[in-house]
Amino acid sequence: MKSRRKPDPPFAPILDWFEANRPLPKSELNFLSPYQLIVAVILSAQCTDKRVNLTTPAFYERFPDVASLAAATPEEVFPFIRSISYPNSKAAHLVAMAQKVQQEFGGEIPRHIDALMTLPGVGRKTANVVTSVLYDEPVIAVDTHVFRVAHRLGLSDGKTPYAVECDLEAGIPESVRPKAHHWLILHGRYVCTARNPKCGECGLSSYCRHYAQSR
Repeated sequence: MKSRRKPDPPFAPILDWFEANRPLPKSELNFLSPYQLIVAVILSAQCTDKRVNLTTPAFYERFPDVASLAAATPEEVFPFIRSISYPNSKAAHLVAMAQKVQQEFGGEIPRHIDALMTLPGVGRKTANVVTSVLYDEPVIAVDTHVFRVAHRLGLSDGKTPYAVECDLEAGIPESVRPKAHHWLILHGRYVCTARNPKCGECGLSSYCRHYAQSR
């Protein structure tokens, strides 16, 4: 008996739906420069964008650029981010990140993923977010939302964020990836939530494994 071929992931119709219904997605983090974005993304780890946006105005006023942050200590940074998750470690990462940028990159946030990932507090997801948002690089940052949505929609069976990233980049055209990054994050944040997903409001339920299993 011949084995049945596994169906191809439904990338095309899902991307078409997003294009028709969410044509202009964008990051919900507030920023005005590469420096502000990388700070916001570091702070957003295991924290909501809403909380980060409430915190960063005072932070940017006190530390307006890489040089001012590099000259600070974690103890000086801590009071400005105390409401953020893991403030002690993030304060240390932010100062060390700024110092390395100042010393090794001339005070400019590096553009390339490999260089970004050498910075303290910057992992692959953060590097992908920065290059995607700032430079429209064809990469997909995989956070918990993207990981969940990709699995539920059958776009990936990857067991790790990097495996999911590879699957998504294999199936999503380069020209679409900067938008797709936001599509998947925002869909997971507001519709395909971890608990009590809003399946009745979702235009992609016909592709969703979770929805099929729950019926």
